[in-house]
Amino acid sequence: VAIGIRMAVVDHESHPVQLTRRVPGYILWLAKEIVVANIDVSKRILKRRLDIQPRVIRLKASQRDELGVVIYANSITLTPGTVTIDIDDGWLVVHALSADSAADLQSGEMDRRVTAVEATP
Repeated sequence: VAIGIRMAVVDHESHPVQLTRRVPGYILWLAKEIVVANIDVSKRILKRRLDIQPRVIRLKASQRDELGVVIYANSITLTPGTVTIDIDDGWLVVHALSADSAADLQSGEMDRRVTAVEATP
């Protein structure tokens, strides 16, 4: 990759080297969120009375480029209980299994963390 960058044959889309330094911290945070969401979804489906309140919400993505928006959308989909359905002009349409998972996304924490990952060093 280093040689490819020096030869100017690697662009920011094929291998986003500019993200490399900040990604490990984000991956650790996302892994924790995935575990917490797994536990939440498991509890909801194992209850005798199914405790879900499905909803579709729209979220504004604050990322600067398409790579950041894709990282954000994929992070939402990787987290159990939420699925990104559509991306249109910087807006994400997301299906959430519960009001809690929708509220977590609407708080903007994941959006802020993805934006921080893509920020210029």
